[in-house]
Amino acid sequence: MERIHVSVRARPVSPEEAKTSPWKISSNSIFISNQPAFKFDRIYRQDCKTIDVYEARTKEIVSATVRGFNGTVLAYGQTNSGKTHTMRGSTIEPGIISLAVHDLFDIISQDTSREYLLRMSYLEIYNENINDLLDPLNRKLQIHENLEKGVFVAGLREDIVDSPQQVLELMESGESHRHIGETNMNHYSSRSHTIFRMIFVKQIIESREKTRDEGVGNVCDAVSVSVLNVVDLAGSERAAKTGAEGVRLKEGTHINKSLMTLGTVIKKLSEGVENQGGHIPYRDSKLTRILQPALGGNANTAIICNITLALIHVNETKSSLQFASRALRVTNCAHVNEILTDTALLKRQSKEIKELRSKLKRTINEIQIEYLKAKLGEDGLPDEAKSNYLVYGVVGNAHWNENVIIREPEANIVVKQLTDKVHFFFSLLTTGTTIKVASLSSIRLFYLTFDMFRPKDKQAGNRKVFTGAKSY
Repeated sequence: MERIHVSVRARPVSPEEAKTSPWKISSNSIFISNQPAFKFDRIYRQDCKTIDVYEARTKEIVSATVRGFNGTVLAYGQTNSGKTHTMRGSTIEPGIISLAVHDLFDIISQDTSREYLLRMSYLEIYNENINDLLDPLNRKLQIHENLEKGVFVAGLREDIVDSPQQVLELMESGESHRHIGETNMNHYSSRSHTIFRMIFVKQIIESREKTRDEGVGNVCDAVSVSVLNVVDLAGSERAAKTGAEGVRLKEGTHINKSLMTLGTVIKKLSEGVENQGGHIPYRDSKLTRILQPALGGNANTAIICNITLALIHVNETKSSLQFASRALRVTNCAHVNEILTDTALLKRQSKEIKELRSKLKRTINEIQIEYLKAKLGEDGLPDEAKSNYLVYGVVGNAHWNENVIIREPEANIVVKQLTDKVHFFFSLLTTGTTIKVASLSSIRLFYLTFDMFRPKDKQAGNRKVFTGAKSY
């Protein structure tokens, strides 16, 4: 379980706005005088660079995606707070998407033991309709869910890509189809939420020499499928400030409604409603439905909350910080999304069995050595400590899946029995008697018991023959 990583990035303001700003930043806290402070994982001041924001957490999420974990990075904030700049960047300062794409291909190029297939898609949610930005004619797509894919958008175009340049060119093409508009607060205002997505299919390839020895061709030990989402949300806005009318007002209404649902989902998750059997309204919005795995589900998630410190936007900034503060209390459970064929599963289980057998042999040898050392007094323990050490060491390590309870009176009896057997063992050694120890040939079928070193009735001339393990 790992909680959502939340950072805050302040947008640069003019010198006049800086003088009147009521906000103060101290380390990773931001506050207004005489009011409670908001604390986050990281707070970036107005002079920070996007690469600093990227390397704090997003870089790690990108790397984990290549290893098979789902990842989501989400930019949240009011309109004109710098979300699109953070995600897309500029020719001078690359954004999160560009940095992530280049990192992904760098990591893949250094890994020669695996084969990768990369696909990308780019969609927008405009007025609660899902549109494919890579295919402008592909509109009003539907959300589906199944056991194999989880939550997905049916009919969404996914292009196979093999270089960072190809990915960024496709994204630029898709961006030209995005709905944007002008308001009183922003000349280039995003009127829709966008989700840039990369899908990774990774195959682990056996070496040619090994597979040739086994009489088979190259085979995949496992296949993992992971998804990286980079989400640029449209900003929340107030019609009184944006001057929105007609189409712009309708767009703003849908934007605010979906962001309100996102806030409700985050609030309920932060309060543990789902763990108490309560309902989380993921389906109330297309946005939260698509992002469901990233919100309390199977993904590594980071939220970058963009704010402005200007006095005129103090209420919107406070609202954004409250959302981000709740998101800090949301936990996800990310795991590798791995698919195993029957052949691959058998190979993996065989490998685990070999490792367990080896570990079992080492454990038995250690138990026997420690037992003898304790009885010989080589460990320097007092007698009472030796007794407890023997009982809990030998019994605790040797009996798997058995409810063995040794009480104090019983412990003395057991230790005495073991002592007698060890004395017998050494008497055989001093007389040159041959000792045969039975092989532990199958894991979980043989257990070390208190019958170790017990002499049998078999005779071989003048020599005693006995076994060191008992099978069940």
